[in-house]
Amino acid sequence: MTRGRTPSRLFLRTEDGVAIDAVHEPGPDSSSASSSASACDLVFVVAHGFTGEADRPHVRRVARALARYGGVVTFSFRGHGASGGRSTVGDREVLDLAAAVGWARALGYARVATVGFSMGGSVVLRHAATGREAGVDAVVSVSAPARWFYRGTAPMRRLHWLVTRPSGRLVGRYGLRTRIHHRRWDPVPLSPVEAVPRIAPTPLLIVHGDRDGYFPLDHPRMLAAAAGEHGELWVEAGMGHAENAAPEPLLGRIGDWVVARAG
Repeated sequence: MTRGRTPSRLFLRTEDGVAIDAVHEPGPDSSSASSSASACDLVFVVAHGFTGEADRPHVRRVARALARYGGVVTFSFRGHGASGGRSTVGDREVLDLAAAVGWARALGYARVATVGFSMGGSVVLRHAATGREAGVDAVVSVSAPARWFYRGTAPMRRLHWLVTRPSGRLVGRYGLRTRIHHRRWDPVPLSPVEAVPRIAPTPLLIVHGDRDGYFPLDHPRMLAAAAGEHGELWVEAGMGHAENAAPEPLLGRIGDWVVARAG
């Protein structure tokens, strides 16, 4: 495949056979005098948070903001939106991201940056930890947990009820359009904080709001400590959790950071 200059949408097939709804939006027009060659060769692969999907307004807002800096691939994780399968809440979702990154490469982009939010933030970390096989040039993780099974805040206690109880999964399916797998993790996947040291030397940016109601600041600080010199931490004053809380200026700064760091 070669990259076209028109938006496209199709279903990708993951390594384990799940159909993933994915959308490609070209970035700056290569024929435009204002666009640079680097912007035309760069694509952002956006990984949404739990209960999100490619068509949600906050995901589309992120895509529009990043499209000023390069092409954008968005997709719905398994169990979300039009994608097949059932959500494993961050485990098998690494395969969904791998399929989206593979499509971005097949479209002809020379540089690929993954940008994940909340659950998607943990997924981009674990995906990048596979090393060269990941095929990414920069990683941005926003509002991600550092460790699994955290129940220290009321929103996370509600999320655990949603995931672990049959009644919660019914609410997820019919109220949140999210189909959640009933099986628990076996084995437990590599945690984000364990994944981070394996990402080097790929540039890594960790972003977290100081008013995040899901994960307090010890989570991003643990991730940054694990990253060492190859990682960068931004603690955003007044910001809450994930895509909904990310202001336009922050998305612009993320775009600038990726342009400067991705190869």
